[in-house]
Amino acid sequence: MEIPAELKYTKDHEWIRQENGEAIVGITDFAQGELGDIVFIEIETQGDSLDKDEVFGTIEAVKTVSDLFMPVSGEITGVNPKLGDTPDVVNKDPYGEGWMIKIKMKDPGQFDDLLTADQYRELIES
Repeated sequence: MEIPAELKYTKDHEWIRQENGEAIVGITDFAQGELGDIVFIEIETQGDSLDKDEVFGTIEAVKTVSDLFMPVSGEITGVNPKLGDTPDVVNKDPYGEGWMIKIKMKDPGQFDDLLTADQYRELIES
């Protein structure tokens, strides 16, 4: 299971990285493995400003449907166009092609409060 050190993580199994003044968000390798084969992702919040921990979408797998949570407050400025036709890209490449949303962060300080890779590893191994 991959947990890249350069990313930050949430207790709800989202990852986030800062890139060119925006934040890119997806779900972790652990989360996609627990969900199983992902068949549908619904994100209808592009353009919305949401608070940290608010639901920004849902992810449906063969086993279950789960909410997706905002790791930081901000405006959703983009949604990965590949998710509509090929939601299983999240299973294949959760930290790359399987990203979900882009956020213009409202409070960049929230990023620093998220879990490090080591802290996230401890969370899922406990």
